Parts: sequence; C-alpha cells; structure tokens
Amino acid sequence: MTKRDLVMRIADETGLIQQDVYAVIQKSLDYIVESLDKGETVEFRNFGVFEVRERKQRIGRNPNKPANVVTIPARKVVKFKPGKVMREKITGC
Repeated sequence: MTKRDLVMRIADETGLIQQDVYAVIQKSLDYIVESLDKGETVEFRNFGVFEVRERKQRIGRNPNKPANVVTIPARKVVKFKPGKVMREKITGC
C-alpha cells in the first residue's frame, strides 16, 4: 500500500476531499520524523512503537575478497516494535 492508496481509501470511506486527507497524513508523518530526529520514541497504542537506536561500529568483509577488511561506522537506525493487536493479527497468535 502506498501513501496515495491510503489517501484514496480514507477519502472514499469518510467522504473527505483527497487533498485534505493527504495534508493530514503528510503532516502526521512529518511530526513522526521530527520526533524521531529529536531522539524521542513515537508510540501508537495497539499498533506499535518507533524508536531510534545507535548501531555500533563493526567490521565488514567483501565476500569476494575476505582479506579486505572494511570498518562500517556507527549510525542511527529506526526500529519498529509491533503492538499487541498488530502482532496478533499478523501472526494469528
């Protein structure tokens, strides 16, 4: 599903104008990214939690030339942990 698909589906179900729905979705995503950039955790009950974690520096190797060692620098990554409702729907447990 793309953002466009989501906008069209919400607009059809609610009767709202697609431009208004798009604006709300885009602003929501902007605020989520802004919060993650500040290092905050974004939590949606029963859906899941987004958080920023620091990945440690590590050593990488080229599989074709294992003698070549490359240092992969530390970096920030966004982790998502699904909530209880999502986990139950997807896994069936």
